[in-house]
Amino acid sequence: MTFSLVARCAETGMFGVAVSSSSPAVAARCSHARAGVGAVASQNVTDPTLGGRTLDLMRKGLTAAESLAEVKRGARFIEYRQILAGVLAGRTAVHSGSETLGVWGQAEGWDVASGGNLLANEDVPRAIVDGFESTAGHLGDRLVSALRAGLAAGGEAGPVRSAGMLLVDNVSWPVADLRCDWTEDCPIEAVATAWSVYKPQFDDYIQRAVDPTAAPSYGVPGDE
Repeated sequence: MTFSLVARCAETGMFGVAVSSSSPAVAARCSHARAGVGAVASQNVTDPTLGGRTLDLMRKGLTAAESLAEVKRGARFIEYRQILAGVLAGRTAVHSGSETLGVWGQAEGWDVASGGNLLANEDVPRAIVDGFESTAGHLGDRLVSALRAGLAAGGEAGPVRSAGMLLVDNVSWPVADLRCDWTEDCPIEAVATAWSVYKPQFDDYIQRAVDPTAAPSYGVPGDE
């Protein structure tokens, strides 16, 4: 019921997660990332704690593969979980348990990994990776393109209803956390629209947090 990707921008070091599902509010449960550490998607009969546990291990210096191996040793019901992990230097790892739902698949590239369950076909994750790798520009743009590519390749077996995109950079908070928690229309396009509005203000929101005295105007009525 979910397809997603974790990715890193080689130029900036920014990490991101993008996800879509027929379930409501998928990004609230499945997306995890920390600046300078990595990105994780925990999905398929989701245990949200696995995201933080995997990131804790990567922060200690373990590779994505080593971190997933350690999580698998200690987690209950790991056969029901699907976990994607991406860490520094382009290295990724994916776990899809034996109880992963329906038609499922996974794919990896440099700086990107994708996985999904209850898919229309097993090639959807490869289409997502290819969509990411064939797109240039801001990491947010590339994540949106990747989700669109996955949907175009078939996406879920049924319609998707929620989606989200999480980005982290060189500050301690997410620099973008855009979500569509439920819609009868396309949630991926809802997130894409939100990103098109947010992207021109992306740097301004960071600057306002770091040093508001050097920030541009807020662009709202009454601000002079």
